[in-house]
Amino acid sequence: MALTLSKNQSISLEKTGSTGPTKITLGLGWDASKTGFFSKLMGNGGDIDLDASCLVFDEYMKHVDLVWFRQLQSKDGAIKHSGDNRTGEGQGDDESISVDLNQLPSAVRHLVFTVNSFTGQNFEKVENAYCRIVDTLTGKELARFNLSEKGHHTGIVMASLSRGQNGWNFKAIGTTTNGRSAEDLVAMAIRVVSE
Repeated sequence: MALTLSKNQSISLEKTGSTGPTKITLGLGWDASKTGFFSKLMGNGGDIDLDASCLVFDEYMKHVDLVWFRQLQSKDGAIKHSGDNRTGEGQGDDESISVDLNQLPSAVRHLVFTVNSFTGQNFEKVENAYCRIVDTLTGKELARFNLSEKGHHTGIVMASLSRGQNGWNFKAIGTTTNGRSAEDLVAMAIRVVSE
């Protein structure tokens, strides 16, 4: 059974099985708020285009790569994005980012996963948002983090995956911010991971 994480709670991937996973997938899901007829008529309803992204940092928190809807694969090929979902419709993960941990260069120490509203709609209009980490090879969900905070923010620094002496640790962050693209969230990502 997967662990449901709270804000600022972390889990060691090495402790999720006899050996830690070598390939993980971070899935993101969401639904647009159900709005009434008049709200849609006024342009306040409809699809929500949230974007999952992965910011890549070295041990000095220097930003070295970005995987998002405009670059679906990292330069080294270890991180891959599933592609842009512009509606949030359907069941399950709306966007996902897979990571081959063994293929990551040793200089990479932190992966920071963010989500932002490219269309500029705020999170008052988002329901049932979550992120989850899955062992790609077994399909086993290792941990889940429900993003329940509604508000006028347009971005969230969702979670981080950091390499330590004892392997990889996944941390639920959930820090809200504003920004319409992952590039707008780099400074906040550096701040929360460095704390």
